[in-house]
Amino acid sequence: MMDPNIGWFQPEHRGPALEMYRNAFNECKLNADNSLSNSNNNAANNNNSTTGGKDIANAGNQIQMQPDYIPLDENTFQNAFNFLNNHTNIHLNCNNQNQMQFGKRKRDNRASTYNLDANHHLINEYKGIPWRKKGFIYSPGVIGLHEEIQHFYEYMSPTQEEQQMRSFVVKRIEKVIKNIWPYAKVEIFGSFRTGLYLPTSDIDLMVMGKWDKLPLFTLEKALLEANIADTDTIKVLDKASVPIVKLIDKDTEIRVDISFNTNNGVKSAKLIKEFKKKYPNLPKLVLVLKQFLLQRDLNEVFTGGISSYSLILMTVSFLQLHPRQDAVLPSANLGVLLIEFFELYGCCFNYYKVGIRVKGEGSYVPKSDIERQMQDSGNRPSILCIEDPLNPSNDIGRSSYGVMNVKKAFEYAFLVLNQACGPTASAVDQSESILGRIIKVTDEVISYRRWIKEHFPLKDASLLSTTNAGSDNSLDLYDDENQPNSSASSVTSSENVSRPLKRYACK
Repeated sequence: MMDPNIGWFQPEHRGPALEMYRNAFNECKLNADNSLSNSNNNAANNNNSTTGGKDIANAGNQIQMQPDYIPLDENTFQNAFNFLNNHTNIHLNCNNQNQMQFGKRKRDNRASTYNLDANHHLINEYKGIPWRKKGFIYSPGVIGLHEEIQHFYEYMSPTQEEQQMRSFVVKRIEKVIKNIWPYAKVEIFGSFRTGLYLPTSDIDLMVMGKWDKLPLFTLEKALLEANIADTDTIKVLDKASVPIVKLIDKDTEIRVDISFNTNNGVKSAKLIKEFKKKYPNLPKLVLVLKQFLLQRDLNEVFTGGISSYSLILMTVSFLQLHPRQDAVLPSANLGVLLIEFFELYGCCFNYYKVGIRVKGEGSYVPKSDIERQMQDSGNRPSILCIEDPLNPSNDIGRSSYGVMNVKKAFEYAFLVLNQACGPTASAVDQSESILGRIIKVTDEVISYRRWIKEHFPLKDASLLSTTNAGSDNSLDLYDDENQPNSSASSVTSSENVSRPLKRYACK
């Protein structure tokens, strides 16, 4: 069956055969669950008998014994799930279990499409593809995919109301900080500074000042007194490698992370802006890829994914080392680039032996070389090894322990898109959304954007340019290269997906 974490059945899959298969699968699953439950009950009854433990041993033969370990490989999460499913004495109905997991994800992530096949109500309004323009005739294959990526970028790019709302949040928090420490400096970094944020993305703030001890709990108390957040939506992570205050703004439901005296985030944001100018297609690819990971809960390290910064540097490296020179031109086919990105990082890239370097013109580096330059720091290259362009001894991907989950999702996306745009495209209904085969925007996100437009109408344009006055983030958040390009016609024509990327990064 389809992995509910990654995908859903496509239109060409649906029909009597699929329904028959699903019914047979569910019936077999139910029978297996009932058999396991009966075996567990028998074991419990035998445990209460007076046979000197012989029946317990027999029951143990009926039930597979607990192994001494859970194998650790790229399918660790699935192995752990199977282990619990096969060996626990607590039986949960499969459907109830899916609903429990789904509920938890939805509380944390309104963009989640987990188990979409069983939850079509999430995308009732626009079938999950609100970027598709009425009356626009989309071309077949990669040309149509290119057009959809252009329209997705236009639709999902931040509106002025959304930016004003975020600026409003920053101003309120900045006021609280200034009331405590008048000489402290508040800086924006991350996606809000670079302009590469989705409607539900968080805001990253950094406070510069002089303290003997980081005043995390002092700030927490002040934010609560100012009614910025509720007690159950603010948390101090003082033991983290980078201590932060995490909160959810009470008025807007925007998540905010506040750190102290960490210049790297601001420098990284400046570097990303430079990459945006150098590679005009970077923002469009990144916005699609961020949505792809977000809806699968793979957009953060602690949920088994990768960070936005890692994703951006992977995209930069992909463009830097692309064998076709026209890949970096504004006229490049975004559909082809997206499929090639998924092919590279989902099928071809050797995560175990190769590291990524974006400094200069970019290169692939043997991990043995990176390990030597990390000796002084005592670190070793991680599975996803990305050399920090600002500090070569630092590995940006070092905490991405679930990167193989991301690789699996990328491979799935490549197969699904290649089926619709490659040699088998004739078997796919080209009138259906091609980008919608891997990306959906939930009704909850659409409603949230609508709510923002209603409650934060554009009144004071000065808010957009005065946040952090004097720093370089004042409205070059919306610099020229980040403005949506409505032109979908100037595109490299290619009906077949070219596949030159297997020549490198595979050894």
